Amino acid sequence: MFKKFIGNKEFYGMVLKIAIPIIIQMAITNFVGLLDNIMVGQVGTEQMTGVAVVNQLLFVFNICIFGGVSGAGIFGAQFYGSGNEDGLRYVLRFKMIICCLISVVALTLLVLFPEFLINLFLTDTGEGDVQATLMYGKQYLWIMLFGLIPFAIKEAYASSLKETEETVLPMKASAVAVFINLILNALLIFGLFGFPKLGVVGAAIATVISRYVEFAIVIISCHRGKRAFFKGVYKNLYIPKWLIQQIIYKGAPLLLNEALWSAGIIAMNQRYSQRGLGVVAAINITSTIANLFNVVYLSMGSSISVIVGKELGAGRLKEAKSTATKMIAFSVMCCFVTGAMMAACSYGFANIYKTSDSIKELAVIFICICAILTPVEALNNASYFTLRSGGKTFITFLFDSVFLWVISIPVATILVKLTNWDIIPIYAFCQSLNLIKSVIGIILVKKGIWIQNVVTEK
Repeated sequence: MFKKFIGNKEFYGMVLKIAIPIIIQMAITNFVGLLDNIMVGQVGTEQMTGVAVVNQLLFVFNICIFGGVSGAGIFGAQFYGSGNEDGLRYVLRFKMIICCLISVVALTLLVLFPEFLINLFLTDTGEGDVQATLMYGKQYLWIMLFGLIPFAIKEAYASSLKETEETVLPMKASAVAVFINLILNALLIFGLFGFPKLGVVGAAIATVISRYVEFAIVIISCHRGKRAFFKGVYKNLYIPKWLIQQIIYKGAPLLLNEALWSAGIIAMNQRYSQRGLGVVAAINITSTIANLFNVVYLSMGSSISVIVGKELGAGRLKEAKSTATKMIAFSVMCCFVTGAMMAACSYGFANIYKTSDSIKELAVIFICICAILTPVEALNNASYFTLRSGGKTFITFLFDSVFLWVISIPVATILVKLTNWDIIPIYAFCQSLNLIKSVIGIILVKKGIWIQNVVTEK
């Protein structure tokens, strides 16, 4: 009965070959984000909260970039599976255009409405200085804006590399950037070795510099490397009309989904924040450690899109379904381990921060709730990428962001505004709603409606 969920030695070797570099890359990046967060947290609660709010806003931008490249990436993975290098060039050109457009929109909104956007998360309940938090948030934001465009372009290239099973270069670039970020954080936040003590501004400067370094490494390496499809990619901007139409048709729901999903996560946190600045700080601590442990299931999702997409592009439809089933099971099993590790680290991690005991205690409980639900999140993430690999982007839109906006956010709003519940049961109940989503995901994957080749006929 369980045989279909378990692969052989060769299968796991293939999966880990793709997944491990992605895991390392994401782990390094999130580990520095963790250290960055801890360093700012040593300066003060208002500084930490201001940076956390801005990072939630930038999270929407990052996810929109992910959505923009992912829609085209469905075709990139399948073009790679069918050996079509011209197709890979077309896809990269499309990614560059969409990433630039998203960057322009994001910069416009963040430059014109910074106070309005930050104030959405600031509720004065007497736990902290709201005006100081706003000031630190604005200081951090103005510097971070300079890093949006290099991040977007780097993501366009890195996603194309991953779609062709090249995951080592993005990992190396992230490792170098993270090392630079870490060193500059220590120097500029605390003013070590004669450098100016800049606090949140120093954290932003360090992050922006590291992004330009990562951008340079990826771009230069791609155009000097062995990947033939990067050569001549800018001789013209030609993209076949049929491909533009298909990417927009398949990719628009995906981009909309990522935008609405990220905005939905922000909306959920905004609902929670109405219980005070202490809740914002506790959720920031929770998301920081969760991001580090969640790299396992997030990387497995990226691996599913590459491996299953390649098999679909090569016309191996039965093999694609079998591979997806085994990879979903593997992702969930791994996350029973990572969830247990996250819960074990909760108390020690929360006590690293220089903040009040009440915020630390709240963070420990939030971390444990997230840890318990990690296998559920792994199942949902793997189901999402499986559905997406076959181009079923409208279904992923319904499965992901529509569920969030129709179920989770209304429930959170009702509990926050119409009940006297403490934030802990509100948070636990709202996070547990994803169990419903898991059942839906299992049904959709099992039916196999996602199994299709979207490039061979062209």
